[in-house]
Amino acid sequence: MALFLVQHGKSLPKEIDPEQGLSDGGRAETEKIASAARERGVRIARILQSGKKRAAQTAEIFAAVLQPSGGVQKDDGLNPLDDVAAAAEKIDASADLMLVGHLPFMERLASFLTTGTVEKPVIRFQNSGIVCLDRDAGTDHWTIQWTLFPRIS
Repeated sequence: MALFLVQHGKSLPKEIDPEQGLSDGGRAETEKIASAARERGVRIARILQSGKKRAAQTAEIFAAVLQPSGGVQKDDGLNPLDDVAAAAEKIDASADLMLVGHLPFMERLASFLTTGTVEKPVIRFQNSGIVCLDRDAGTDHWTIQWTLFPRIS
């Protein structure tokens, strides 16, 4: 089972959009990464997103390109300061899943799944980027398999 962690695309400032929807650049980057994922054979069963406008828009772009059979659903546990241990317990290991959310949650979740603690950072996310984790068969241990980011830095 693969778990794809995605930080939402670049958003508009609150002064322009109080809900901070995606900027034109954020939309374009997300479309580019989603297309690159499809070209590399990424398949997902469903997408869960935080419900914030920028995450919902990012998830819809990925869904339009990757066409998950289970569609896109809102999940209340993916907001910036939510409990990553609680989120980890809810991960359904039966099918490939994409989570679209925010910092610091996504970085903390990646750390928690791979090291057992949020205190050991393992990766820095980029807007619209994907971090693919894979769980070892028969264990709860996750490893980072690959990343797909808009920029090499």
